[in-house]
Amino acid sequence: MALRWVGWWWRWRCGASARRAPPPPLSPPHGSVPGPGSRSSPPALGGAMCHFAQRSSVLSFPKICNIFWRFHHTSTSQMCSCSKTVSDEKYQDPFQLGRKDLKNLYEDIKKELLVSTAELREMCEYYFDGKGKAFRPMIVVLMARACNIHHSNSREVQASQRSVAIIAEMIHTASLVHDDVIDDANSRRGKMTVNQIWGERKAVLAGDFILSAASLALARIGNTTIISVLTQVIEDLVRGEFLQLGSKENENERFAHYLEKTFKKTASLIANSCKAVSILGCPDPKVHEIAYQYGKNVGIAFQLIDDVLDFTSCADHLGKPAAADLKLGLATGPVLFACRQFPEMNAMIMRRFSKPGDVERARKYVLQSDGVQQTTYLAQRYCHEATREISKLRPSPEREALIQLTEMVLMRDKVST
Repeated sequence: MALRWVGWWWRWRCGASARRAPPPPLSPPHGSVPGPGSRSSPPALGGAMCHFAQRSSVLSFPKICNIFWRFHHTSTSQMCSCSKTVSDEKYQDPFQLGRKDLKNLYEDIKKELLVSTAELREMCEYYFDGKGKAFRPMIVVLMARACNIHHSNSREVQASQRSVAIIAEMIHTASLVHDDVIDDANSRRGKMTVNQIWGERKAVLAGDFILSAASLALARIGNTTIISVLTQVIEDLVRGEFLQLGSKENENERFAHYLEKTFKKTASLIANSCKAVSILGCPDPKVHEIAYQYGKNVGIAFQLIDDVLDFTSCADHLGKPAAADLKLGLATGPVLFACRQFPEMNAMIMRRFSKPGDVERARKYVLQSDGVQQTTYLAQRYCHEATREISKLRPSPEREALIQLTEMVLMRDKVST
């Protein structure tokens, strides 16, 4: 079984057909296949994935052959979590460390939403109820502190850096409002969606208004570089939504398509927000890249685990209906892994699970396969890369909290939006 998986992944990476591909070595030469943090692929790699890696500087696939060989030859206890970079460091709770800087976060967001119309104000404030964990703002303020300490040994978060955390949460929430309209969703965070209460047209306008308020807050920072970095997030969100609406007939291109969509819809916001606060706190481009790579890898891992939870958690834990992605016609990581064991899923993927019984059959195949385990392990690899990147900064409680956060991403049992 292990050899079959390694062989398939090697063929997938190299773009060769299963019939012609020579058997791969069990342990490829060091550096022959890039990890999650790589910026490009070696020239020797061909096919769809190599083309994707050359075309996009933000994504590349982990060291597949080594990964899957270890996957089938590693004990469960070793695989349960990413290894800690500094095992004897005192545990740092990210939420405790970030609490000071996130105090009154939602009240400050509501101040940005200066609306005279009561109905529009109620719609815009609907998700800013303070009941969420503020996952993205928390990462942003911890990254701000970690970079400030690295550069000037200052633990204080600048006002402009905190503004980035506020803007990130506003952009994220606006995207949720718009996503719920596109998906015709009826529940979010355990309660009815904006579009179900006020209708689709008003929901679109509410999302637009939140984005416009975020744009004004961004302009007030007064830094053109930061404006450029964060407006890239909005472009990526739109492009990611278009990628999600499409699909690839070629099996070899599907995973590249999936990872690119995952980056643009989820990870870009975290990556670019981390980069923005690093720019504000430190002039070193190497630090900016560290912050960006950490956010990118954590963001991709976060979404991979969300995609796993869509198959393993009940609706009460999810805060939305179970198997929601399949019902929307989406082929996520667990599905793409599973279709290697159940080729009949390919036809269902292309018709976006639209025939009666497709959703139930696909979910059954995923749970019978090792798609969930493979996707989880892939998320672990991205978290490992995030840890490797952030460990390049000067040691600090905030740096250790960001490392701890990668563990928390993997151990979640419910979706945090």
